[in-house]
Amino acid sequence: MTGVTTTRETLLGCLSVPRWADEVLAGQPYDDRAALLAAADAAARALSDAELDQALAAHPRIGERGGARSQREQAGVDPTAGDTAPRLAAGNAAYEQRFGRVFLIRAAGRDAPAILAELERRMGNDDAAERAETVDNLRQIALLRLEEVLS
Repeated sequence: MTGVTTTRETLLGCLSVPRWADEVLAGQPYDDRAALLAAADAAARALSDAELDQALAAHPRIGERGGARSQREQAGVDPTAGDTAPRLAAGNAAYEQRFGRVFLIRAAGRDAPAILAELERRMGNDDAAERAETVDNLRQIALLRLEEVLS
């Protein structure tokens, strides 16, 4: 039986962090999909500040849909609905002012009111708590994307 493998390019498309991709690749071949996802999960939990910045650079702001993948992930956010666009713009700006980085959330499965509520809640975090939440959301996004390409 051959194991489950992936490519560096595929991994970097899920999370733009070379160390993460290299750690996942180093464990190949995996016995099954679950083992590959578990390795990806573990490697994504320990992002350095530089890796966090690098990963965030590959993500558009919520409400500013990037490529096809980001558009699918943000499908529940209709920036043309009501006051969604100005609220997201104001929230993104306030977040960036407060934390010095783009607001990132796993948007898949969430609508604009849920995202705005999370943004508001997270504005109350201290720097350490918010960094941890950002890393966790990056991990969730990476795993969702990896599951998608493995399917």
